[in-house]
Amino acid sequence: MLTPFDWQEAIGHRAQFVEARLESGSPVLAASLNEGVLMLTYRRQARKIYEIYDRLAYGAIGQQSDVENLRMGAIEFAHMEGYNRSTRDVTIQRVVTALSSPLKKTFSDFSSAPVVARSFFAQVCESIPGDRYYIVDYDGDYQERTHYGFVAGSNHGAERINKQMKALRFRQMGVEEAREALRNAWALGMEDGERSVKELTRGLTEEVVLLERNPKGANRFRIEF
Repeated sequence: MLTPFDWQEAIGHRAQFVEARLESGSPVLAASLNEGVLMLTYRRQARKIYEIYDRLAYGAIGQQSDVENLRMGAIEFAHMEGYNRSTRDVTIQRVVTALSSPLKKTFSDFSSAPVVARSFFAQVCESIPGDRYYIVDYDGDYQERTHYGFVAGSNHGAERINKQMKALRFRQMGVEEAREALRNAWALGMEDGERSVKELTRGLTEEVVLLERNPKGANRFRIEF
């Protein structure tokens, strides 16, 4: 029988196990522009940024199978909400809340492996103040952001990214200027800045998505290359 101390120690070991596997993950970053939500990351093979529902996008770092399971769970919940309620009722906050409880349960269940993924959700709205960003951790805890958001593999990398992005005025930038700013912030999330973005991204593919605020067509999820 586990004592409270044993349980806390076991939870700590599970967290260390997941953190070690997330540490080298390629950050996913996003910022609110007048044109919409711009998202950027770098990848080796599989895509890292996906459309979940109209106005909603998803990115993550971690084990690909876990990332995919969370993506499918988010899509299924969003479409169920849209069918049972209305498309306007499908919000990023509802999606995140629905995913949080199963993640908490899995993380504290010692009979199964923990989810190795840190997820990032973005929602574009009619104006910049309405945009929302959520970071959902492997243990089910989540945090909300406005104006910009990101997910990184390490706390140290997250601190550097946050300091950089907090100082930027994205709403005054065009898409290309913001794209370059996100590239530089991404590099800070990978290491201390001793190497250039070009060196850090050698062998990687840049992935950029614009979640348009006022789309000209039916689909606002626009992949940029």
